[in-house]
Amino acid sequence: MPGRKSILIIEDHPLFREGLKTIISRNPRFKVVAEAGSAREGLRLARKFAPDLVIVDISLPDQSGIQLTRTLRRKLPASRILIVSMHSKIDYIAEAFQAGAAGYVVKESAADRLIQGLETLSAGEYFLDSSLSQAVVKRLMQMPAKATRIIDGGYGSLTPREQEIMRLLAEGLSVREIAEKCGISPKTVENHRASIMSKLDIHSTIELIRYAARLGLIDLDLWK
Repeated sequence: MPGRKSILIIEDHPLFREGLKTIISRNPRFKVVAEAGSAREGLRLARKFAPDLVIVDISLPDQSGIQLTRTLRRKLPASRILIVSMHSKIDYIAEAFQAGAAGYVVKESAADRLIQGLETLSAGEYFLDSSLSQAVVKRLMQMPAKATRIIDGGYGSLTPREQEIMRLLAEGLSVREIAEKCGISPKTVENHRASIMSKLDIHSTIELIRYAARLGLIDLDLWK
């Protein structure tokens, strides 16, 4: 169909990736031309296909979606990037837009908001899966990066997946709940937790919660 917008999906969870493809396939205005499960493969395919739109998961196994977004913006400035994330905290959202993303959708509402987000980006506008207005998004992009970026040596030593799991642990999710949410085994979650505790020199869940709260990663109201 002439005029269809080409889409590259970069998402490491096969089942969720299939779900995104199914949603997109129902709309004749869009076509998935390629898919990848890692940042490295995604960048290779982006260079090959130069898609109109790129859907990027914020948590990839080899690099964060934020870092990949920065690279994509440099290499393919004409491609518009839609971040898809399980996180809705302001620090993630701000960094995503500062890195060059044009839209942000929370995974839980992807079934309802994905096409809306793609249509909005195709029209040259910004899309945010929340009650925030376009004006607020533009203000986030104009803010100095240091105003929202998390600065901590220990936290920076964690891999993107470890950062994701650390936040979920700090929010009170169980190992099994995290495994289901991330599409990995409970044993893998346990291994990540052990690595996180070791890198941060933290020895209990309470210490982890305090650490996350100090960095502004979680709301302490969750524990009241």
